[in-house]
Amino acid sequence: MTKRVVIKVGSSSITIDGLIDHEQLEQLTTQIAYLIRKGYEVVLVSSGAVAAGIGKLNWERDSLTLPQKQAAAAVGQGLLMHRYEQLFQCEGINVAQILLTNEDIADRKRYINAKNTFQTLLQNGIVPVVNENDTVAVDEIKFGDNDRLAALVAGVVEADALLLLTDIDGLYTDNPKHNSAAQKIDTIKTIDNSVLEMAKGAGSKAGTGGMITKLEAARIATLSGATVVIAQSSMPWVIKKVFIENQNVGTRFLPAEETMKHKKQWLAFASKPQGKIIIDEGAQTAIYNDNKSLLLAGVKSVSGNFCLGSVVEICTDFGHVIGKGVSSLASGELQLMLNSEIRPKGIVVVHKNDLIINNY
Repeated sequence: MTKRVVIKVGSSSITIDGLIDHEQLEQLTTQIAYLIRKGYEVVLVSSGAVAAGIGKLNWERDSLTLPQKQAAAAVGQGLLMHRYEQLFQCEGINVAQILLTNEDIADRKRYINAKNTFQTLLQNGIVPVVNENDTVAVDEIKFGDNDRLAALVAGVVEADALLLLTDIDGLYTDNPKHNSAAQKIDTIKTIDNSVLEMAKGAGSKAGTGGMITKLEAARIATLSGATVVIAQSSMPWVIKKVFIENQNVGTRFLPAEETMKHKKQWLAFASKPQGKIIIDEGAQTAIYNDNKSLLLAGVKSVSGNFCLGSVVEICTDFGHVIGKGVSSLASGELQLMLNSEIRPKGIVVVHKNDLIINNY
């Protein structure tokens, strides 16, 4: 059976002083080509567009405005993709550029379209090279990171594993730069609050994320059934050591014992709610404890305008969000039923298969 993996490489791993590090990039593509020849399918999520553009334009990163960062991304993405194409061509491998925003993943139809595109590329031996579309995605530049994107892409392609390559060699019990007694953790079974507490400190200057974003990405991917590894990109043949030789490098996160189906993973981590449905205590018990669908009888009120098939937040009377689901009714139709003197019985507002509760 063909193994499918997503490999994410951070800006600090493929740029140096704002310029593309051609030696590191060549080592990366050589390793990926080796993996493909061993029968793997690979999706590459690559940061570095903004950093590469800044270096090409001789701009100072710290003083840039948002439009300048977007312009730098537009310049740098072309440089980065051109170099990937050259290097993979030397290995006899074709590549395809895929630029995504949160909207592409949040919208279910676009999510499915992306899934089909990835599937076709991988079936034809083409390496998708993925990045956030930083030229138009304002929030991604200000707050986003490619760790989360890589985890969501792992869900889209139903990957067996996600490798996060960075400038540190795994998760430590504390920040090793400040605490010489900090120890690297080899394997983690469950990402709980104690694990999240270890992720202290910011990322490197070239990137937007830090260890906390990698742990959040690992949580998303492990819940979809993937193994996740955080490892140092500069380690010689690190990809071979992780996937082929199964060496104990970096930090390995095991798949969750109870995994989500891919639609529910999308619902939990990628979907964008269009409104709110406020429910009573009886409905809370039914969907929380009894794994029931949300019926009209348990709905108290509706907030926002949404269509049939939209994602909505499920809330308590006090405004606490307890989950998300796909509404089987438009907000207008639902409001009419709520205002009716006699409510229709047995109407399913959110089916249990389209409902995710916030216990993840």
